Amino acid sequence: MRRIAGLLVVPLAVLLAACSSGSGSSAGSSPSATAVSPVAVPSPVASADPMPTVEGAFGSKATITIPAAQPSGQFVVNTVSEGSGATVAKGDWVTVNYTAKDWTTGKDLPSSYDPGSKPQLYQAGSGGLVPAFDQSVLGKKVGSRLLVVAPPAAGFGSAGNSALGVGKDDTVVFVLDIMQSVPQDATITGALAEPPANLPQVKDNGKAAPTITIPAGQPAPTELQTFVLVKGDGKEVTAGQTLLVQYTGVVWADGKQFDSSWSHGGAQALQVGTGSLIKGWDQALVGQTVGSRLLLVVPPSLGYGDKASGAIPANSTLVFVIDILAAV
Repeated sequence: MRRIAGLLVVPLAVLLAACSSGSGSSAGSSPSATAVSPVAVPSPVASADPMPTVEGAFGSKATITIPAAQPSGQFVVNTVSEGSGATVAKGDWVTVNYTAKDWTTGKDLPSSYDPGSKPQLYQAGSGGLVPAFDQSVLGKKVGSRLLVVAPPAAGFGSAGNSALGVGKDDTVVFVLDIMQSVPQDATITGALAEPPANLPQVKDNGKAAPTITIPAGQPAPTELQTFVLVKGDGKEVTAGQTLLVQYTGVVWADGKQFDSSWSHGGAQALQVGTGSLIKGWDQALVGQTVGSRLLLVVPPSLGYGDKASGAIPANSTLVFVIDILAAV
């Protein structure tokens, strides 16, 4: 696990630079890539003339039909079908499936429903994504299907996206399916199972970081210890997935906290099983279920080894409590 600005995460592949430099190049092919629009983003409207049409059900790839007429130039966010889930607020972590088409060229663009692709997980309204993704979901309900018509100012800006074949003047049409929304302060709830006496004990503190108490007089384990405090009923985590987690970590030797998502913004996204995290996390998280709260005791060999890292001394055994909130 590499510490970056106090976090236990590395930059995610879903947040690749798209057009911040104005060169039109991209490090990846995700339509929800990061972008810096060179002009002010227009306020979205619910409809315009002309409008594309959409066929297909929520949760499946949409068929987008482009009208023969030229786009209006307006930023359109139209609710094709409204869900019954929670309303997405700024800062919530949303999971979105998408279908996309270039209005100008008529070309189909990559979709999360394509083989080998997956939904996008990002923070709504963070300003880090193209506005067509970043802003469109705000105020919408989970389970909704949205038709988004994005002129350049709400899409890939004046540079376009050469990796996708989107030109600088192209209007792009997205159909977004809002699959899930998780608030920044979300935690796993439920009665905690009590770990064995030789392992740290955990006290739930609601929306605050749980308290971890190191057992007095007990030597630190020399092997990875994983204890399920709350068993989630979601799908099993697989290597390569992006997880949304809350976590807190202390050093076994003195019980002092060295990092916690609760202290810097809440839930964090990270990629598991790819070597971007410490080995203890990769080994322990793969195979767990979404909705679980875990206690991990990580020996130095699966943590930072004989090197110090920030507030963590060399050769430290680390203790974590981790909430697995979502996985895509």
